[in-house]
Amino acid sequence: MELRHLRYFVTVAEESHFGRAAARLHVTQSNLSTQVQALEREVGGPVFRRTSRRVELTEAGALLLVEARRVLAQADRALDLARKSVRGEVGSVHIGFSGVAVLQGVLPHDLRRFHHEHPAVELHLTELPPTVQVQGVRDGTLDVGYSPGFSVSGESDLILTRRGEWPLSIAMHHDHPLVGVSRVAPEDLVNEDLIVIAADQDDQSVLIQLGPPLEGRRQGVRFVNGTLGVLALAAAGAGVAIVPSATERITLPGIVYRPLHQPGPGLDIVTISRPDEQSGAVRAFLGHTAAIRV
Repeated sequence: MELRHLRYFVTVAEESHFGRAAARLHVTQSNLSTQVQALEREVGGPVFRRTSRRVELTEAGALLLVEARRVLAQADRALDLARKSVRGEVGSVHIGFSGVAVLQGVLPHDLRRFHHEHPAVELHLTELPPTVQVQGVRDGTLDVGYSPGFSVSGESDLILTRRGEWPLSIAMHHDHPLVGVSRVAPEDLVNEDLIVIAADQDDQSVLIQLGPPLEGRRQGVRFVNGTLGVLALAAAGAGVAIVPSATERITLPGIVYRPLHQPGPGLDIVTISRPDEQSGAVRAFLGHTAAIRV
C-alpha cells in the first residue's frame, strides 16, 4: 500500500463519486478505479459499496478513512518539515567564537539579523580557541566559527570569509610609564614584557603584523589564548598586553588602554565554514553572513 492509494481512497470517500474524485485528482477514472482496487486487494475486501448514483463506505472503509487521514496528515507534516529544513527555516546552527568577534560586534550583528529572519532555528554558541573552532568545523561538532584571521590562516580545506579589519591597542596597569603616551609605537615596546593574544605558544602572528623590531621576538613574551586572560595579566602588572582595539570596551580596575600605531594591516575577523555544507539552516546562516560586512 502506498500513500497514493490512501490519497485516492480519501478523495473518493469525500466526493462519494469516482468521476468527481478523478477530476479533483487530475487522473483518469479508470486509473483511479485501478488504484482503489489495488487498495482493496491489500485490505482483503471492499472499502466501497458502489451503486448507480453514488459510492458509500463499507464498515472497513469507514475505519480505514479515519486512519488514512491521520497517515496523510503526518506525511504532509513530515514533507513540510523537510522542505523547511532545506530552506533553512528550521534546524540548528552550532557556532564557536572568539571573544574578539563579540567585542567587534560581528557576531552579535549576525545573530540579531539571522534570528529576526529565521526565528525557528536554534542557535548554540560556545566560546572556543581558534584552533578548536577549526577542528570543530572540520569534524562536524561545529557549523560555523568566528575567529581572528591570523589564528586560522592556511586552512585550505575550509572556507574563511573575511568580515573586516580593526586596529590594535595596548592594555596596561594604570601606573605604567606608557600611560603618558598618547599613541604607542612598536618601537616603544622593545624593552617591555609583552602579553600577546595568540592561538597557541607558537603563534607569533600579532608580532609579525607589527614588524621589526618585535617580529620574531620570544624573550619576555607571553602568548595567551583568550582576551580576558590577557587583560588579567596586564591588570596584575605582568606586562603590556597587545589586544584588539574593541577590547577597550571592557572596563577593568587598574587597566588603561592606548592606541597602537601599526605599520601593517590590523586585526581581521573571519567566519570559518565547510565548503560542502548540507544543512539548510547552516547554509542560510552562511549566506546571510556572507552578504554582510560589519
